[in-house]
Amino acid sequence: MFGNNKNTEEPKTQTTSPSSSLNTLVKGTVVDGSLRCDSDLRVDGTIKGKLTCKAKVIIGPTGTVEGEIQCANAVIEGNFKGKLHVSELLNVRETAEVEGEITTNKLLVQSGAKFNVTCKMETGSANGVLKNADATTGTDATAKIAGGKAEVRN
Repeated sequence: MFGNNKNTEEPKTQTTSPSSSLNTLVKGTVVDGSLRCDSDLRVDGTIKGKLTCKAKVIIGPTGTVEGEIQCANAVIEGNFKGKLHVSELLNVRETAEVEGEITTNKLLVQSGAKFNVTCKMETGSANGVLKNADATTGTDATAKIAGGKAEVRN
């Protein structure tokens, strides 16, 4: 009855990290070069170089990235300078300072963020052809966008 089970199969251990796992670069850590990861990455330290992530990149309030990022989603609370390609949603928080070239599908910029970029948005497809919208944004235009008012300047 108890302990007489002849089928004594050991539990299987998981060899790959779950998609909900989080990699972290803590404050004071500096990475100089290329970094690649499959799961979410939170940066509270500094990265100088290229970052490729198949999931979400979070740049915390003390985090700094200078270089190039390619990822699915991004949340920026700290500093970013360079080229950023986000295939889904880019969320720029009020404490963020972002400068460079941005390509994203969806963009959320909170009031108070410093957002000085050239932005190219993938707005969807019609008959299999990708439509793009280009915008150059500065601090003044950011306040209008974050306030929910649409304004086009020439």
